[in-house]
Amino acid sequence: MSVAANRPSPLAWLGRAVRSLRGQGQQGDGTEGGPLPVRDFVNVSTAQPSRLMGFDQPLVWVTLGLLLAGLIMVYSATIGLPDSPRFANYAPTHFVMRHLLSIVIAIAVSAVVTQIPMATWERIAPWLFVASLVLLILVLIPHVGKVVYGARRWLPLGIMNFQPSELAKLAIVLYASDYMVRKMDVKEHFFRAVAPMAVAVAVVGLLLLAEPDMGAFLVIATIAMSILFLGGVNGRMFFLITAVLIGAFMLMISLSPWRRERIFAYLDPWNEKNALGKAYQLTHSLIAFGRGEIFGEGLGSSLEKLHYLPEAHTDFLLAVIGEEMGFVGVAAVIIAFFWLVVRLFNIGRQAIALDRVFSGLVAQGVAVWMGGQGFINMGVNLGVLPTKGLTLPLMSFGGSGVLLNCIALAICLRVDMENRQLMRGGRA
Repeated sequence: MSVAANRPSPLAWLGRAVRSLRGQGQQGDGTEGGPLPVRDFVNVSTAQPSRLMGFDQPLVWVTLGLLLAGLIMVYSATIGLPDSPRFANYAPTHFVMRHLLSIVIAIAVSAVVTQIPMATWERIAPWLFVASLVLLILVLIPHVGKVVYGARRWLPLGIMNFQPSELAKLAIVLYASDYMVRKMDVKEHFFRAVAPMAVAVAVVGLLLLAEPDMGAFLVIATIAMSILFLGGVNGRMFFLITAVLIGAFMLMISLSPWRRERIFAYLDPWNEKNALGKAYQLTHSLIAFGRGEIFGEGLGSSLEKLHYLPEAHTDFLLAVIGEEMGFVGVAAVIIAFFWLVVRLFNIGRQAIALDRVFSGLVAQGVAVWMGGQGFINMGVNLGVLPTKGLTLPLMSFGGSGVLLNCIALAICLRVDMENRQLMRGGRA
């Protein structure tokens, strides 16, 4: 008799397997009396057990790396400030300790934020936007808002000065994303889809220009427009809105003598009048980059930070990085921000592919926020853009800026965690 004749047929083997799973297998017929062992979601091609991380570790490490680099550079940029009469009563470590406290608070709050489901953020988005408007109004009230350099932008809270415009950036990301989800069926109709959002941005803009804080308004307008575009608003409407906003900014510049002078100074910064006036920061920023060359003067060796370059620890921190760390240091910062923005866009695209439009638009809105504000700050420092008071996200000195940046990234981390949960077959 052939070996093939003794081989059980596929149907007989299947029957014995079914009986074995039911506990009906008989001893002596080649089956065990108990159920067959079953392994689910295990990679058996290698000896190592499979593991799927519950969160995006590279995103966390890049964020922490930027925070740490910012802390080091803020210390370097501020250690000499007590030599100035304005800061004579401050200790050399005053600014770095305040910045460290802001980072610790931001990380602690971010850890809590990652536990909040995106459904909750979607539900409270309109209320958060209203709260940001209330704070923007509150900061304009005399003896309530704190005035620095003629601008009323801060609410003193003891441990830090809170800047409502930073909260407004996060609020517009969440509100615009929720708005697009609600208006998805009418996104082709201009007045029904775009006009209400335009009114909301205009109200925020009027409050910010009253402080004044044109830089924050520029970032918020960019975020809102980008979310409308990513949400599928008709392309012709998008370009119309863009043209209107550009016209509005040109009108504001033409009607404001000091803004107009700043633009002319930017176009000719080395003119003696401009170099000692409106272009003073720009010229000293360019000198700092020139001194840094390829590898820099060395950590702590900047000369421009010694009372030549105003606001070296806030708006012009990148210039100090360029002088001390050179082209290599600046390139590392740019690459880190580029990776961060690309990763946030990927998280958003993945969420949209999983039919989670709100979460996807939030992640991409935060990417526009980080990328747009970072680009403007770097452009100002390098002389590519006119001087504008915007900090470098995650790195520049500023408690409310660091706090809201970290909260926004923690929300994106939550989006990624829910994406992974869905792809594992769970529920977000």
